[in-house]
Amino acid sequence: MCFRALCCKGPPPPRPEYDLVCIGLTGSGKTSLLSQLCSESPENIVSTTGFSIKAVPFQNAILNVKELGGADNIRKYWSRYYQGSQGVIFVLDSASSEDDLETARNELHSALQHPQLCTLPFLILANHQDKPAARSVQEANNKGEEMKRRKANQSPRKFLLFFVHETCSTVKGVLTDRVCQLMSPSIEWESRMLKSKK
Repeated sequence: MCFRALCCKGPPPPRPEYDLVCIGLTGSGKTSLLSQLCSESPENIVSTTGFSIKAVPFQNAILNVKELGGADNIRKYWSRYYQGSQGVIFVLDSASSEDDLETARNELHSALQHPQLCTLPFLILANHQDKPAARSVQEANNKGEEMKRRKANQSPRKFLLFFVHETCSTVKGVLTDRVCQLMSPSIEWESRMLKSKK
C-alpha cells in the first residue's frame, strides 16, 4: 500500500513565480549580488548594459528578477520595464562619491514615486560595506528613515533597508533571507502579489 501511494503521488505542485525589478547605478553590484543568489561563479562578471533576467530559485517560490543597467544613457529607459513588477530591489553603492550617492537618491525617489512602483515593496541593499569609504550603518539608516518619512502620507508599502557585506561568507544566506522578507512578509502581501499576477 505504501509503495502504491508513493507511485501515485504525482509531481509536486509548481512553485509560484513573482516578478521583481532590480535597479541601481552602474557599479553598485547588482549583477554580482544576483549571481550570488543564483550560485553562479563570481568570475568574469560584466556590468549589465541593457537588461537581463535571472530566475532565482527559492524553496517555496521562484523570483524572476529583471536587472536594468545603471548607466546614464540607460536609466532614462528604466520606466519602460516596470510594468508587471511585484517588488523592487534597489542596490546602492555605500562607498560611492557624494555626487553618485546623490544621483542614486534621486533615482530612488523617482522610482518610489512612479505610478507602476509606488505601492510595491522596496528592498534597498547598501552594497560594498567591506570598502573603507563605505557609509556607516547609522548614516545609511538615517537616509532610509528620511526616505520613509517623505513617503509617510502616501500608500502603505513594505520598505526594507539592509546592508550587504560582500566579503562575508554568508552573503548568500543574508540575501536569501532579505529577499524572502520582501517576497512574502505576510499573508496579506502574499495575496496582494498573487492578485497582481492576474
